[in-house]
Amino acid sequence: MPASGTLSQKQATHFLHEVLWAKGYRVNTLVNTYHADIFRPYSDRLTPIAAIPLHTPEEGIEELEYAVNVLGLKAIQIPGYVRRPIPAFEKYGKEVANEVVWIDNFGLDSQYDYDPFWAKCVELKVVPTTHASSQGWTTQRSVTNAQYNHINHFAFAAEALCKSLFFGGVTRRFPQLKFAFLEGGSAWGASLYADIIWHWETRNKQHLLSNNNPAIIDKEALVELYTRYGGELVDGRLDKIGDGLGFHHQLLAPEDPGELDEFELAGIEKPEDVRDRFLNHFYFGTESDDTRVSQAFNRAANPFGDRVKAFLGSDSGHWDVPDITAVTANAYSMAEREIITEEDLRYFLSIHPLELYTSLNQDFFKGTGVEKAANEYLAGK
Repeated sequence: MPASGTLSQKQATHFLHEVLWAKGYRVNTLVNTYHADIFRPYSDRLTPIAAIPLHTPEEGIEELEYAVNVLGLKAIQIPGYVRRPIPAFEKYGKEVANEVVWIDNFGLDSQYDYDPFWAKCVELKVVPTTHASSQGWTTQRSVTNAQYNHINHFAFAAEALCKSLFFGGVTRRFPQLKFAFLEGGSAWGASLYADIIWHWETRNKQHLLSNNNPAIIDKEALVELYTRYGGELVDGRLDKIGDGLGFHHQLLAPEDPGELDEFELAGIEKPEDVRDRFLNHFYFGTESDDTRVSQAFNRAANPFGDRVKAFLGSDSGHWDVPDITAVTANAYSMAEREIITEEDLRYFLSIHPLELYTSLNQDFFKGTGVEKAANEYLAGK
């Protein structure tokens, strides 16, 4: 305690945290209870979002059930990742162990099976949303420039989770479940969508077996070419051909592709499967003045001529939004400036968030100021 006898804000927060944990209270539970209470009088226009921890799926399920069944909350936020320690570095002390970690994104290569948590989300009719930071990751570690660390850090964290859910097969196993990534923009989503399709087209198992399989190399022709053109670089070394080509001991039979199919968990057999596993599940919260949203709505460039599902996801309480009334005006100005069309704007402000939040709970907007509009949308689907 400082000499003055008072606690700093940081010390007080830490002290409160320790006391609550000692008494068996989870901080998430207290925060969710507090938010449920203070927002309840304004439920016709505002709804709080329950903070759900995910160090383990069991922890997440317990808090999720409390938030929905006891507090009556209908929207949730999950972390984008959990930092897991690497045991081999624990011997170097806490400072090193806290820095040398791996990122667990709850899908591909996760430490736990999070399917029970996703199943509970479907059961309780809540859509997972996330707002995570990647500051401190390898490309956001400047010790002198905060802007270097800030730029794209939301997008990088969101992309890591999105890829993990996709390649880990979560969107295949839970076709009803949608996810939203907040405040990171939508340009990265459009880029990732196109990139996954391009990777499938050039790296799917059939393509690799047909065009990149060491088993189909004509080794006699290869030796002849090395002999003819290799000169002194291969003189006396022809018996070592293959050391760097991988066909001495790892021949692949066409009927046994081994681990070539890195799209297997996602259940991808054709490009349309990527579209269905990606576009039908992922929504991208975008600031109202982020003109890169045009990439999400560029149907001429996006695969299959689709919109990537961008929606207004402004952190309007931040200091860099000095006028909260300007948020929707900024969004509308993008249509005025022909960055996006008025139809795109309708998807951005209305249709995409309605799709997202009513996907599991058609009564999500019941009792709110937009209940009528929501019902009209649902009736017209």
